[in-house]
Amino acid sequence: MKVILLFVCYVVTNLSLHAQSAKVITSVNEAGDVATYELDCSLKFPVLAKGLKYNITRHEFKGPELKNIYRLLLVMDGFYSKTLNSEMTISAVLSDGTVIEARKTIEEDGFFDGACTLKIKDPKALLAADVDKIIVHADKDVVYSISAKDKAIFKKNLNAVISAK
Repeated sequence: MKVILLFVCYVVTNLSLHAQSAKVITSVNEAGDVATYELDCSLKFPVLAKGLKYNITRHEFKGPELKNIYRLLLVMDGFYSKTLNSEMTISAVLSDGTVIEARKTIEEDGFFDGACTLKIKDPKALLAADVDKIIVHADKDVVYSISAKDKAIFKKNLNAVISAK
C-alpha cells in the first residue's frame, strides 16, 4: 500500500513539474543576424513565487563572434508602489550569495508598474545556483521567497532556453 501511495505521489509531482514548464519559441529577425529564444507565455506566465511571474529570453547574435544575451523579465502582480525616488532596485539573491540587480525608472506618475528586466551575465552559473529570493527595494522592501518546486521549474525552463537551437 505504501509503495502504491509513494508511486502516486511521484507521478503527481512529476506531472505538476511538467505542467508548468514552458516550451521555447524561436524567431529570427528580417536580416537573419539575430535569433531570439524565449519561453512561450502566450497562455500563461511561469510562476517563480506567489505574485511573481517571469519570462527568460536569449538573443543570439550571428557574426564573427557568436554572442548570446540573456534576460530575465520579472512581473509582480498587483505591485504598485509609491516611491520618493525616481528609481528603485530589484535584486535576485542566489544560493551562492551572488546578487543580480537591476534599476527600474519610476513612471512619471511616481508609481512602479511591477515589471523589471534583469540581465543574466552567466546563465550557466544561474543554472548551478538557485534563486533563493527576489527583493524589490521600494518604500519598504518586498521579499519574494522561492520554493524548491519553483526553483526546479525555473532551472528546467532556463536550461530549455540555453539549449534551444
